[in-house]
Amino acid sequence: MTIRFDNRVAIVTGAGNGLGRAHALLLASRGARVVVNDPGGAVDGKGGNHAAADKVVDEIKAAGGVAVPNFDSVADPKSAANIVKTAVDSFGTVDIVVNNAGVLRDKTFHNMTTEDFDFVVKVHFQGTAYVTHAAWPILRAKAYGRVVVTSSNSGIYGTFGQANYGGAKLAVVGFMNALRLEGQKYNIMINALAPVAATRMTESLMTPEVLDKLRPEFVSPMVAYLCSEQCQRTGDIWSAGAGTFARIEYREAEGVRIAGRAPTIEDVLENIDRIADVSASRVFRTSGEEVAAVVGA
Repeated sequence: MTIRFDNRVAIVTGAGNGLGRAHALLLASRGARVVVNDPGGAVDGKGGNHAAADKVVDEIKAAGGVAVPNFDSVADPKSAANIVKTAVDSFGTVDIVVNNAGVLRDKTFHNMTTEDFDFVVKVHFQGTAYVTHAAWPILRAKAYGRVVVTSSNSGIYGTFGQANYGGAKLAVVGFMNALRLEGQKYNIMINALAPVAATRMTESLMTPEVLDKLRPEFVSPMVAYLCSEQCQRTGDIWSAGAGTFARIEYREAEGVRIAGRAPTIEDVLENIDRIADVSASRVFRTSGEEVAAVVGA
């Protein structure tokens, strides 16, 4: 089966370079009408120009596709809403939202200013929420939508010097977990991508040989699948990079139950190895499932 996006309208944030550009080009090549959003700032979010988004729109049009640029920042509710307005004004609706926009301001936590922490969280986490919030009533009303949030192995597994970035990238997973439940009956599927790719954010950290294996276009097929009508999965985290695709899952150990009396600190101390043992583990899909298991229901 060939996946197509004819008559679908997609928003891709941060689409002027790297992963966002690759996502936008692939979606457009399969028939989607694409809003290419990018304010054109540096990796740290400073500055801005229209050249990045305009160039990608020109690429899409040259290949026979349909696209319009948008230069708003995701980090402000009004400008984020204008990204969605651009889709509606240009194409009449929105079907797909790919939250890809991001910045980096890496420093060890004790050297990080609260301004650098707040700004990175605002772009990655709140920006994802702002754009999705503006699109949500449209998706809900039409009982169709595909939303991708961009997480990272920095949040899932940890990276030195990225407390702001890693924190925000795991926050979007919690955001997804709630919207999965709210969107299900409206045929809105939302998933998280954890990409491994060579972009402006990572090019200084890797050798040319590794960078060549981590081309952004090797990630985009997973994004396109998650944006398709054929995707009926929701609320999952997907790793993609270098041609490798995998689902990431949180698991919880069976643990130890202290019954018949109030547990003590010493109970935790004496049983910590069993409490930590995940050789037998469980997967929960809602917080209610975990609560039921904890109380023994």
